[in-house]
Amino acid sequence: MKSRSTTRRSHRRALCLLAAPALAVSVLAAVPSASANAAACPAPAAAIGLSKAWKLQLPIPNSTGSPQEIFQPALATYAKAPWFTTNASCNAILLRAAVSGATTSNSGYPRSELREMNADGTATRSWPSTSGTHTMVVDQAITHLPKTKPHVMAGQIHDSDSDVTSFRLEGTSLYITSYNTTHYKLVTSNYKLGTRFQGKFVAHDGKVDVYYNGALKATVAAAFDSGYFKAGDYTQANCNNSSPCDSSNYGEVALYGVKVTHS
Repeated sequence: MKSRSTTRRSHRRALCLLAAPALAVSVLAAVPSASANAAACPAPAAAIGLSKAWKLQLPIPNSTGSPQEIFQPALATYAKAPWFTTNASCNAILLRAAVSGATTSNSGYPRSELREMNADGTATRSWPSTSGTHTMVVDQAITHLPKTKPHVMAGQIHDSDSDVTSFRLEGTSLYITSYNTTHYKLVTSNYKLGTRFQGKFVAHDGKVDVYYNGALKATVAAAFDSGYFKAGDYTQANCNNSSPCDSSNYGEVALYGVKVTHS
């Protein structure tokens, strides 16, 4: 015959076993999921304090098949996952363009990219490289490359005809471009996806000085009348040279900050 103390110990063990699953459920419920964290983030523009002086060009076709554009004031609160959204840490904009995305009439490649506008975002802005000093600083990381042709541009100066200079990643090699010279200056041959860096473009006196993490890396001869800055992801691949031809194949850039000044 069992003693009373043995009976009481058995009863307590049974209660503990019954309570364990409920406790586990309670603990799991208290841990926020990644999706819950993302949902709690501010809108992309607010996450990095983006100024009003931008419009957004997306790889999503509008009713005519051209890339959809988002203007101010809508851009201040706009988000469209996965093409333009806040990262899980709530401190960067993720800009993504799949190889199958819509393209502008003068390009065969898709983009999720910000285009410089005037101070209140109501009209496009352009400026000459031969007068004044025009600077853009981008705090960014290239986070994903398309397959087959793993090329992405992140941050650029464009003139009335073409891109003047940009940061261009091909596999692990990060270059500064000069017009059609895509390998104008090798910055590093060992870039790791997700590595955050600061790029700076300074246009003055008919040239552009390009800096990487504070160090001058290249000077591009560039006398133009109508230049403007762009920031974000310009995927340099499409369905003709990269597969699969769907939304799973994309380039992506995390933009932590961008600042433009003119003097």
